[in-house]
Amino acid sequence: MPLCNLLVHLDSGERTAARLKLAADIARAQNARLTGLFAQTAQAHQIGLVAEWPPHDYAEAAKASRAGFAAATAGLDAEWQDLNRGDEGEVVRLATDFARHFDLIVLGQRASDDSLTPPDFAEQLIINAGRPVLVLPFAGTFGQVGTRPVFAWSDSRSSARGFYDGMMLAAPAAEALVVGLSKPEDAQGFAYQKESLRLAVAQLAAHKISALPEQLALSEIGLMDALLNRAADHGADLLAIGAFGGGGYPLFSRGSGSRYMLKHMTLPVLFSH
Repeated sequence: MPLCNLLVHLDSGERTAARLKLAADIARAQNARLTGLFAQTAQAHQIGLVAEWPPHDYAEAAKASRAGFAAATAGLDAEWQDLNRGDEGEVVRLATDFARHFDLIVLGQRASDDSLTPPDFAEQLIINAGRPVLVLPFAGTFGQVGTRPVFAWSDSRSSARGFYDGMMLAAPAAEALVVGLSKPEDAQGFAYQKESLRLAVAQLAAHKISALPEQLALSEIGLMDALLNRAADHGADLLAIGAFGGGGYPLFSRGSGSRYMLKHMTLPVLFSH
């Protein structure tokens, strides 16, 4: 099923322009509609005992965001929306509710000095929106996604979800890699996963996506670092993973890998829960 209705998160941060450009490029490639949601934290201006909303700084940032969105989406079916909330809890709750009405959500990785978005903004949308979330790193330049995707595979519900969602972003002539990880001493599990990877590659082939399977043995560097290293070796422009599942990979607690990836990602990552 093609992507028809996309959502990109906007704020007044310096990485918004790169995030918006990528979302607009995906929308053009997919002939999809794009909505920009301006949402950032802010404090209401106090006048005596009366709180004034929106404060001047927020209003000016929203105005600039709207103008930038219009310029970046010229020729697209596009709409700009202001969440019009500043409290962290309200921003997360209302953005999550809004995001449920779209095929794909495009967010940015939160930098350590980011004061514009709630600390758990991406995590909450991944877990609660019920939609795949593409997160763009806070550093680096990424002109496109899906030409050399890496699919992280395990025999779990969330992995199957991420695998399917990743196919929607794969380019027609993509050179994909499907990576599974196993404990090196588990011969039975290794053999089982080999067959599972073969089926995963066959599923991609049915969707006209060329892919190779690869099994990696878990080592001291950890699961997520192994995936990031292999993605770098592949020259990947997209990593598709099941998020906050916890059941498919051995020796991995629920959600810890997803949180690690959100902090240490080095390429666009598609999180599916």
